[in-house]
Amino acid sequence: MGFNWQTCPMNVKEFVLYLNEKIGDILQGNLVGFYVHGSLAMGGFNPYHSDIDILVVTEVSISVDVKRQLTEVCLVGSNNPFPVEVSVLTKHQLDNWQHPSPFEFHYSEFWRERYEQELANGTNNYINEHVHTDPDLAAHLTITFHRGICIEGKPIHDVFPNVPREDYVSSIIGDYEDCLENVEQDPVYCILNMLRVFMYVKDGIISSKEEAGRWGMTILPEGLIPTVEKAAANYANDTEMYSFNREELIIIRDYIKDCVTQYRKGGVK
Repeated sequence: MGFNWQTCPMNVKEFVLYLNEKIGDILQGNLVGFYVHGSLAMGGFNPYHSDIDILVVTEVSISVDVKRQLTEVCLVGSNNPFPVEVSVLTKHQLDNWQHPSPFEFHYSEFWRERYEQELANGTNNYINEHVHTDPDLAAHLTITFHRGICIEGKPIHDVFPNVPREDYVSSIIGDYEDCLENVEQDPVYCILNMLRVFMYVKDGIISSKEEAGRWGMTILPEGLIPTVEKAAANYANDTEMYSFNREELIIIRDYIKDCVTQYRKGGVK
């Protein structure tokens, strides 16, 4: 079983509080709040392979120099010991919600190499004054609004909008469609993520991957349950305990795809 913020090991809390302190020092009086979402908020955090998802809200836009300082903190902190994903938005961007949402700064391990080169070379190809948009933010904000944790600052419902359902679905469907294509390459992530989408379009429940796996074991046909059990067991441990064959992956993918399509079209309830 995964951890949440209340039950996680002390080194996880210390790491989050360290990031909160470092980012707060950089932003100083511009910080509205520091919030945790994702698996650590929802109870599916696994120290062996989960990342820590963070949203930071500022009063006003941040300078390029501040973005560089945030990049340095993330490069040092991320993967030491846990990978982090951090997005920074202003209060104005939240109050004037649009999808895909603009943002001030973003870090994930996907960007590490480019950011390292950027700082080493003194260039501004990636860290600059341009405002970009991210369709994933609709999902991150929805999870934060409903299940997030406020580490410092104003309460969540005083800061974050209740993102429209159609924006949330739009946000999660891109990753879902990638999972339909890549289930053979990454079965654990894809099975559990497809189930999260299925759970939402069917029951309107925002869930962690761990919760979606448990739900799938109660709702899917009996023949598909062993596949979900294997995915859930692999996700809950630090090593791969079970393997999958191509046939079972295609069968569960096609079943979930058909169900999601039906519910999105307003079909069988």
